[in-house]
Amino acid sequence: MTESTAKTSLSTRTWRGIGLARRWFRAFRRTRPFWGALWLALGGLVIIHFARSPITMVIGGGWNSSAGYILGGGMVMFALVALFAPLYRSLVGIVGVLLGLAAFIAANLGGFLIGTLLAIFGGSMIWAWGEKKPRKTKADRTRKREIAEVAETAEGTDDR
Repeated sequence: MTESTAKTSLSTRTWRGIGLARRWFRAFRRTRPFWGALWLALGGLVIIHFARSPITMVIGGGWNSSAGYILGGGMVMFALVALFAPLYRSLVGIVGVLLGLAAFIAANLGGFLIGTLLAIFGGSMIWAWGEKKPRKTKADRTRKREIAEVAETAEGTDDR
């Protein structure tokens, strides 16, 4: 095996692996409220970012100092729940919107309104999401066509 053949083989395997990963991610994204969860998590991260304080102040400061961390962390947590347990999407979407609205009051205007708007947008998308069926491959369509042809020929033999 020459060096160029080995490189070509490695390159082909790499591209094949990337293609498989893309197809898996596409199927994952189509069967979950992916974009809503992404916006909700970004909103939570923005709120956490603008609520940054030294940890000693957060621990000793009470609710005023820790509200951004608690509300933003809750948004990130609910975004992950929406991704990995889409069955709870309606509850998670509503709670995400409510956390975003609470952050507007409690945490620096909800990350100076950016985090609150992202949370409301993401929570609404999660709540309104409807599951899509994974796309059919060419093999699935061919198999379905073959089954239909066999069924037609079986019907033709029953007519005596």
